[in-house]
Amino acid sequence: MDADVERDAADVHESPPAAPADPLADTPETTPPADRATTGIMALSLPYQVVLAVALAVAGVFACVHLAMVFLHVAPSNTLTKRHGQAVDDWVYPEFEQNWKLFAPNPLQQNISVEVRAELATADGALSTTGWIDLTAQDAEAIRHNPVPSHAQQNELRRAVDFYLGSHSDDDRPNGSRGRLSEEYMRRIAMLRLDALPALEGPDGRTITGDVRRVQLRTVTRPVAAPRWSTEETDTAPSYQDFPWWPVTEADRPAEPDRNHAEAARSRTEAGR
Repeated sequence: MDADVERDAADVHESPPAAPADPLADTPETTPPADRATTGIMALSLPYQVVLAVALAVAGVFACVHLAMVFLHVAPSNTLTKRHGQAVDDWVYPEFEQNWKLFAPNPLQQNISVEVRAELATADGALSTTGWIDLTAQDAEAIRHNPVPSHAQQNELRRAVDFYLGSHSDDDRPNGSRGRLSEEYMRRIAMLRLDALPALEGPDGRTITGDVRRVQLRTVTRPVAAPRWSTEETDTAPSYQDFPWWPVTEADRPAEPDRNHAEAARSRTEAGR
């Protein structure tokens, strides 16, 4: 009997301990299979699923069309661009225009200024012409020491001139509706800038008052001089490109709030004097 007790005690001592029970083994699933399937889009009702599918399809088609149009715009001339170039330009301009001048092999080496002068009808019916007003210098003054200059101050004049030159022939003939639109754009920029000035002066420096009848713009190109250590010789004499005289229409004149702002600016200038 003692032998049996000792044998049983030895068996108990030598048997390995039982593995702990898995706490998740007997835990019942709390989420039924049907509830797990109704997540994401499938959780929406059928009408909302249809609306979402249509919206995704429209967004995908728009993205594909946009990528194709931009690719054709920047790609070299080919059969598609020759046949559908106008449609590509209508899609790209002006919101999605691509400009690669930063990566040009020969970057611009000139300073280009935009100037304007106006023809005014004075109170006695005579016509007087102002001197040339440097609009680019005004933008440069506004940008200088300004940590956050506006997009208009940095690019408005340059883009307007590029728009005009790209839509006109060498003899200033507009190439379709885009050419006429560029002329309207430049006239309205000129009128906004002239209306914001405290006073208009003639070539002799005397103040001229009257109604603006015509405006003329020009570009002044000044090559950048070579550095002193360079042996390159650069002619820094400015060259001029005059645009035609454009008659001013009522649509070109600033709206009334802009005109009131200009009058307030003139009043402040006169008070400061």
